Amino acid sequence: MAAALAPRGLVILDRDGVINRDSDAFVKSPAEWLPLPGSIDAIAALSNAGFTVTVASNQSGLARGLFDRAALRAMHRKFRRLVNAAGGHVDRIVVCPHGPNDGCSCRKPLPGLLLRLAKHYETALDGVPVIGDSTRDLEAAKAAGAAPILVRTGNGTRTEASLPDALSDVAVYDDLATAAAALVGR
Repeated sequence: MAAALAPRGLVILDRDGVINRDSDAFVKSPAEWLPLPGSIDAIAALSNAGFTVTVASNQSGLARGLFDRAALRAMHRKFRRLVNAAGGHVDRIVVCPHGPNDGCSCRKPLPGLLLRLAKHYETALDGVPVIGDSTRDLEAAKAAGAAPILVRTGNGTRTEASLPDALSDVAVYDDLATAAAALVGR
């Protein structure tokens, strides 16, 4: 019998563009929620390596009336089923349901979603990997004291080309699979 791996702590993932295909028209249903190649296996690998896998995602489509909470829950059920079938586990998903002009504290680039996870797990976010594809993901991670990681999927290539100086030291990977491999290999 193999020895259990020691927990490595949290890893926080953005959703659209990191785990699943993003859409300028928004991902509004389980049928439109399509995983990116390798992302489900990457999450399973993180989970099996002892990471507590979480997701923090802006979902302004709720505020815009493009889909409702039932549709969002259905998308997340599909996502969790795929990860479970690959042998992994997603522990928690938190979303910001607000629009860009609602003035909330949870919409990235503000760190509210990440701080909610920190409070839930009763832990500091120092060094916690936060994997995203946009500047707002990286800024939220920095603001929370976490370790921002950029993937080139989704908006990532465009983000990489325009990284502000404050984020010039961010680790960059081609996709979630290569980022996960680097984290598991630590």
